Amino acid sequence: MVRRKTHIILLQLITARRLIFAALLCVLIQALPARSGWDFDKLVKMAQQRYGANASKLMSETQQLLASSKTLAEPDKLKRVNEFFNRRFQFQDDMTIWQQADYWASPLEMVGKGAGDCEDFAIIKYFALKELGVAAEKLRMSYVKAKIGGASSTVTQAHMVLTYYPTPDAEPLILDNLITDIRPASRRADLVPVFSFNSEGIFAGSGNQPSGSIDRLSRWKDVLLRMQADGIEF
Repeated sequence: MVRRKTHIILLQLITARRLIFAALLCVLIQALPARSGWDFDKLVKMAQQRYGANASKLMSETQQLLASSKTLAEPDKLKRVNEFFNRRFQFQDDMTIWQQADYWASPLEMVGKGAGDCEDFAIIKYFALKELGVAAEKLRMSYVKAKIGGASSTVTQAHMVLTYYPTPDAEPLILDNLITDIRPASRRADLVPVFSFNSEGIFAGSGNQPSGSIDRLSRWKDVLLRMQADGIEF
């Protein structure tokens, strides 16, 4: 009987110690600073090493933009990110920058060149807004047919923009590298949606449910691998 009581007491002590340890571990984890998706210490150094002082400065400016925008309301985050990248970076085609017909640059590569094409603008804005706490399901990189010369034109060109959905069924807002003003889709009759994608999957047309896996997008997978090596988690 004494042995049984002793055994019960020991079990109670062990259980109590485990509970105390678990509670302390939770406190310690909560006390740790949240890990940034962008490892700016690494990114600034890599920008300097690969591309030089101007790229390092531009990466530091990007860091300052994100740090100063974290507490803003979501519409203000969209506005600041869209204006910063549209005004601070030049638009150039892939053949000029990379001597390739179609190349999707990582944020570090775009900062290194100080320029990019429409896909590069959409990608860097997507990950900047994710870093600011905007949920991935609200953001999509959208391929569209842009009507050259206006909504009534029959001449189109492939283009990519970043779209933001405040709610799943809401009309999206368009973040375009060619127009800094953020407008709802109904005011961009010059853009005809083809498909869109984000970290969750591929969406047909303007639909709000994924219709395919991002595994089908080889260039997207390639740029994600390069981003991980550069120091951006997603």
